[in-house]
Amino acid sequence: MRDVNRTGILIVIIMGTIMAGIDSSIVNISLPVMSRQFNCTLDEIEWVITVYMLSFSVLMPLTNWLKNRIGFFNLYLGAITLFTIGSLLCALSTDLSSLLVARIIQALGGGAMAPTSMAIISYVFPARVRGTILGWWGLGNLVGPAIGPTLGGILTEHFGWPSIFYINLPIGILTVVMAFKYLGILRRQPKIKLPFDLAGFTTLTLFLVGLQYGIAKAERVGLSSPQIIITLVIAFLSLIAFIVIDRRVKAPIIDLQLFRNYAFVSCILVTISRAAALFGGLFLMPFLLQEQMGFSEGMSGLLILPNSVFMAALMPFAGRWSDKHGSREISMAGLVLLAVSMFLFARLDVGSSIRSVIITMTIRGLGMGLLLAPLNSATISAVRPPEVTMASSISTLMQQVGGALGIAMLAIITQGAYNGHILNGVTNMQAHHLALKQGFHISMIILLVTLIPAWFMPRRNIVRKEEEAVHIDT
Repeated sequence: MRDVNRTGILIVIIMGTIMAGIDSSIVNISLPVMSRQFNCTLDEIEWVITVYMLSFSVLMPLTNWLKNRIGFFNLYLGAITLFTIGSLLCALSTDLSSLLVARIIQALGGGAMAPTSMAIISYVFPARVRGTILGWWGLGNLVGPAIGPTLGGILTEHFGWPSIFYINLPIGILTVVMAFKYLGILRRQPKIKLPFDLAGFTTLTLFLVGLQYGIAKAERVGLSSPQIIITLVIAFLSLIAFIVIDRRVKAPIIDLQLFRNYAFVSCILVTISRAAALFGGLFLMPFLLQEQMGFSEGMSGLLILPNSVFMAALMPFAGRWSDKHGSREISMAGLVLLAVSMFLFARLDVGSSIRSVIITMTIRGLGMGLLLAPLNSATISAVRPPEVTMASSISTLMQQVGGALGIAMLAIITQGAYNGHILNGVTNMQAHHLALKQGFHISMIILLVTLIPAWFMPRRNIVRKEEEAVHIDT
């Protein structure tokens, strides 16, 4: 089919990714303003973030079933539309309750975007260039979160907090219009009416919501809290029930047979541990730069810039490398560089120079740039074409779960370390520094251990004859 405009398709997918990415980081900076307007406490206003996180993961496991049922075109268009409508309702909210409902609607659309985007890339682009395309798509994942806090601060200061949601409307509408223009080719995808695995979906949702809620709240009340223990026990029992149910279902919501594929499992293990180490490290970074080293919020943002610049510069290159030489070695090189950056972060203190911070951020950006696109490419190439959408959903879901686990784990560990140092008579500033140092060391260890499953990633990205026959012909 020579009428396919692959550049247009990629632009549409990147636009949706940028919009969802901006929203993942733009809201936090406006929470104090929302709290004052709605006259609510910090614990109450935090639900604006928590309810989005919980709802975000609900639709991810459904993407494969929805893709078969309604097709890629309707699924992606529906996700963008739902996210845009949710954004409008957020901006029009007059109290906390209406805002939380709107955030749920917004998150349900956002949760389907990333796995659907990866699956569309696999469907449209041949395997020989997929790493390169995933590298460019990854820039959308980078740009959104990178500009979110700065954009959110400017909009909130000059136009009020609703503007951080209104900004999604023109992007969402333009993406919908361009989707009709460029994604129409996806309408030719055959649709399959599979039965819906209600029991599997229910138990999986209980597990995901319980796990993420439990670990998020454990940061505040501690793992020994009865509330947290009960929540995590329910999540664990739900996981067992889900495994038992879906092993007996003909059309499961998640195909557990994928976990017999050691190459896919190795990619997922790398995804989880990478997210745990990096999101956890990112959680500690502002405390290091602002509270320990004394930099302002604006200066901290500028110091993080080399990380983003080098990551952006390397991602397309890393994608092309993985197309030609495979993903394993370049992914392992990225993990090593990230581990080195965590070691260097642990060495920074109030006496460190700006040059030291920039070098550390640069190494982190190089590591991220070498890892992200090859890992996504390896994950997709490790499974058969009919399994790509489900594999993408699992990968995106595990990234979110890994990130939540990493943040909660490092928050609990660093707080415990801080309390221990205070009891030993160390000054408050020194105790804080030692606790952060321990947190970065743990992130470094996680990344080094991740080299083990990374070794079992496919040495070469697999190109199957059946796959070459499935993608849209040039």
